[in-house]
Amino acid sequence: MPEYLMLFSPPGTVGAAIIAGIFGLMIGSFLNVVIYRLPKMMQRESDNYVAAESGKQPPHADRFNLMVPRSACPHCGHQVTALENVPVFSWLALRGKCSSCKNPISARYPLIEALTGLLSAGLVWQFGSGYMGLATLVFAWMLIAMTFIDADTQLLPDDLTYPLLWAGLLVNLNGTFVPLRDAVIGAAAGYLALWSIFWLFKLATGKEGMGYGDFKLLAALGAWLGWAMLPSIILLSSVVGAVVGICLILFARHGRNNPIPFGPYLAAAGMIALIFGAPISRFTSSLAG
Repeated sequence: MPEYLMLFSPPGTVGAAIIAGIFGLMIGSFLNVVIYRLPKMMQRESDNYVAAESGKQPPHADRFNLMVPRSACPHCGHQVTALENVPVFSWLALRGKCSSCKNPISARYPLIEALTGLLSAGLVWQFGSGYMGLATLVFAWMLIAMTFIDADTQLLPDDLTYPLLWAGLLVNLNGTFVPLRDAVIGAAAGYLALWSIFWLFKLATGKEGMGYGDFKLLAALGAWLGWAMLPSIILLSSVVGAVVGICLILFARHGRNNPIPFGPYLAAAGMIALIFGAPISRFTSSLAG
């Protein structure tokens, strides 16, 4: 295992971790908006494009982006006030219900906020509050958004995968996590690895085993963590995906023919590799040896 893959910045202080956790809660609230709206924005753009090509009026003329319109209850249209939008605490204070119509608010919103806050605090605690620590926060936040979007829609938007890939290469210009050479090779190898598996599976079965977004996500993980970490990421994601898939089939009555998104498992494996990269890589190398 190369020494540069085991280098960490000085650990952060308790104060820095707490600040990162609080800021992470607010970012988690924004990620909820991204997770809900970005797929709808993509669909609306596609609908408008098809209509324009057909010489018809675009079906979506109103503004709809990550900022506009204001968040509102999907049941009654009540606009969420500032006091009702405090991460986690507002949901608890409202007892998980809309203040207007009393319909339930999904518990996933505060869970994503709490996950983002806890992960942000943990990353700053481990990697520090310097350049490396801030980079890991961006890495984690984008993976959280992609995880839940893929779980909901089985899509990994280019608007997230490409920026994550380019960010990884830029972060490693000075070898923050790995040398730039390893990052470039990791991006190319990550894409080609799943691309090859995709086509081998399709030629053998006539079916598509995964989406193109998975190629791009693994390429992005390779750009951040280098080519040497790719076998560990693929192994981890495959094991986690197999276990979760079997559990879904056995306990959640998930049909065998129903597709299971692979992106969340790649994202989880990427986070595990970031935090525990050195021992995992040594373990993987020992298995290969």
